Amino acid sequence: MTNEQIERHLASAVEKTAPDDVNGVLSRCEERKGTVIPMTTKKTTKRKWTSLIAACLAVMLLGGGGLFYQRANAIASVVSLDVNPSIELKVNRSEKVLVCTPLNEDAKAILADMGNGADLKGAKLDVAVNAIVGSLVRNGYLNSISSAIMISVEDKDTARAEKLQRELTNTVDDVLQTSESRASVLTQTLTQDAGLTQQARENSISTGKAALVNRVLALNSTLKFDALAKLSVEELKDLAEAGAPAMPIGMDAARTAAEEYAGTTAVDSVTAEVDPELDESPAHYEVELQTAWGEFEYLVDAYTGKVLSGQKDLLAAVSASNETTKPAGQKPVPSGAAQDIGYAKAKSIALDHAGVREDQAYDMDIELDDEDGKLVYEVEFKSGNTEYDYEIDAASGTILKHEAELDD
Repeated sequence: MTNEQIERHLASAVEKTAPDDVNGVLSRCEERKGTVIPMTTKKTTKRKWTSLIAACLAVMLLGGGGLFYQRANAIASVVSLDVNPSIELKVNRSEKVLVCTPLNEDAKAILADMGNGADLKGAKLDVAVNAIVGSLVRNGYLNSISSAIMISVEDKDTARAEKLQRELTNTVDDVLQTSESRASVLTQTLTQDAGLTQQARENSISTGKAALVNRVLALNSTLKFDALAKLSVEELKDLAEAGAPAMPIGMDAARTAAEEYAGTTAVDSVTAEVDPELDESPAHYEVELQTAWGEFEYLVDAYTGKVLSGQKDLLAAVSASNETTKPAGQKPVPSGAAQDIGYAKAKSIALDHAGVREDQAYDMDIELDDEDGKLVYEVEFKSGNTEYDYEIDAASGTILKHEAELDD
């Protein structure tokens, strides 16, 4: 309640304690004209009562306004969203956001177009979560099928925490389905714990992620909290499911291992997507390098950092002979082996199998990719109202997969 509102309430209260009765007072004075009226202290008493009532009303109004203000700004629940970015939302009983805090550098990037979280103050919780998850999707954190987002609700009221958890899970699911994200949603409710809060603050993570780290530590006490805190939620989830046998190298180290093996560390244009698969045997990171000449997949051991599969020395393997055999406009590609069939042969194999002449084909697209350590040509083209899709072994020319479907 503002100061102006309080003043208006006070004025109204005073008016009610001293009603406007001027005519009545004057008429009574006329009737008693000439009469000696003894002076007593009653008027003073009346003024005291009037002042006292007004004061009491003022205290009631101020007290009520203060109570309303306190309730509106009291933290009822703490909600955290964790992928690798960790974001914390403090909300009141009405599920309005009081504070939105990015807990690490990745989170600051997610909230950059929301005033670093300040723009979400006063918003309904579901609206704020919708905006945050949308930003996570746009920034590529929830694109892979093994990626995960964790929703944690901390509240003294268990029933309210579970209700919020269900509502937020539905909100996040809706955003993921709309964006066609394949990420999974993990949820948990927490009771307030000073020790957990301290661990979270010391490691710049949420209390929800701190609870997940402690779950992994319960499986293997030789691991270190600060090292685990640097892993993503996806890695921690997989590690817990695998029984936490050892400390994984992490996604950054896996990317470095793949790039060093491929010989692309000095090429700025090469980007990578890293997917942890710590619950598989052997536990590994799947690293996909996106280069100017195609996409190449590497599997890196999750605990030793050894590259298990993938094309070695990509730059050294770029074949000059492919420059003369590739279709016009296509980028140079690594041959991978001396018997690489080349672009022209891959196209010819696909057209012959489809029974389509070259002059009947259009929207031709040929790329060399790495599939589980094997180089394959992906050939796509259209003819008439049919779209064709081929995967051809780059070394032998064998057709590995083929599809033909009507193009609507």
